[in-house]
Amino acid sequence: MTIPATLTGPSWDHLDWPFFDSSHREFATRLDAFAKSDAMTMIDHTDVDAACRRLVRALGDAGILKVATGASETDPLIDSRLVCLARETLAWHDGLADFAFAMQGLGTGAIGLSGSAALRAAVMPKVRSGEWLAAFALSEKDAGSDVAAMACAARPDGDHYILDGEKTWISNGGIADVYTVFARTGEAPGTRGISAFVVFADDPGFSIAERIDVIAPHPLATTRFESCRIPASRRLGDPGEGFKIAMRTLDIFRASVAAAAVGFARRALDEALSHARERQMFGAKLADLQLTQAALGDMATGIDAATLLTYRAAWRRDVQKLSTTQEAAMAKMTATETAQTVIDRAVQLFGGRGVRTGEIVEKLYREIRALRIYEGATEVQKLIIARELLKTK
Repeated sequence: MTIPATLTGPSWDHLDWPFFDSSHREFATRLDAFAKSDAMTMIDHTDVDAACRRLVRALGDAGILKVATGASETDPLIDSRLVCLARETLAWHDGLADFAFAMQGLGTGAIGLSGSAALRAAVMPKVRSGEWLAAFALSEKDAGSDVAAMACAARPDGDHYILDGEKTWISNGGIADVYTVFARTGEAPGTRGISAFVVFADDPGFSIAERIDVIAPHPLATTRFESCRIPASRRLGDPGEGFKIAMRTLDIFRASVAAAAVGFARRALDEALSHARERQMFGAKLADLQLTQAALGDMATGIDAATLLTYRAAWRRDVQKLSTTQEAAMAKMTATETAQTVIDRAVQLFGGRGVRTGEIVEKLYREIRALRIYEGATEVQKLIIARELLKTK
C-alpha cells in the first residue's frame, strides 16, 4: 500500500492502516489537490458568509461534497471513512473549510435517510453541487443536550403543517437555503412526539431572529417560525419519528467530528514541531529541552490514540455494518478532549507568540473549543457510552 509522495498537509501515515483501501488513498490525493487550490488558499475570514458560499461551491465543483451527501439519489451510501478523511484534512488546513463541508452532509443527512423520492430529487442535487447551503435545526435555548425539552411545535392543518417557535445555535443559519427542522408534534411524551421537516429559506413565516458571533467565526443564528406553513409532503418519515431520524443522522457524522478534532490536533503538533526546531532558548534549541520532548511525545501519542478510535468507529460502520453509537461517542469524546490538550500545549510552547492574534495555534485554540460541545458535549458522550455498556454487559 503506497501513500502518494506528493501529499501535503497532515501526516498521511495512517493511510497504510488496514482501515483503508485504495479508494481512500485516491481520495486523499484529490483532497490534496483541492487544498492547494485558490478555493483554500484565498479564504477571506473577514466575511465568513461569503467565504462559506464560495467554499461550498468550490467543494461541489470538485466533487468532494458527494462524499458527505451520497454520490446521487441512486447511490446514496455514505462512506464514513471518506467523510472522516475529508474533515481531518480540511480541518488541518482551515476550520472554515471543514465547517463548510460538514454542514452540507449534516444539514441533509435526514433528507437522504427519510425524505421522499421527490424531496430528495428537489434538494440533494443542489446541495451536492454546492448551489444550495444546508442547515440542521435541532437545538433550542432550553433544549440542547435535553432534546425532550423541545418547545418548537408543528401542528397539522389539512395537507400542511404550521410551525411556531425558535431554534438557536444553528450553523449556516442566515445563509442556508434549506433547513432540516425538528419540531414537537405531540404523538407521545418526550422524544417520541417530535417530527422532522424540511423548511426553505423563502418559506413565509420563517425568519432569522438573531445572528450569533462566536470565538471561531462561522455563520450561526437563531431562527424563528411564526405560523410558518409548509406542505405535509416535506415531513421526513412518519409523525413522531423525528428524534430517531436526528439520532441516526448524528450517528453517521459524529465520528467525523472526531476526525476534525484530529485534523486540528495534527496541525498544532506540526506547528509545535516546526517552532521547537527553530526556537533558540538557553543556548540550545527548544526541541533539545527534555520538557519539550516530553510534551511532544504526549501530544503525538494522544493524537494516534484518537485517530485509531476515530477510524475504528468509521470502519465498523462501513465494513462491519454495525451500530457505532458507543464507538463514535468514544471517538468524539477522546479526539476533542485530546485535541484541546494538544493545542493548549502547542500554545504554551509558542509562549507569547501563541496568544497573538493571527498565529495558527491561536486560531486553533479558538477552533477546538466548540467541538467539545457541539453534536453532543463531552459529558453527554460519557452518558451515551455508559448507557450502551449497561445494555450489553
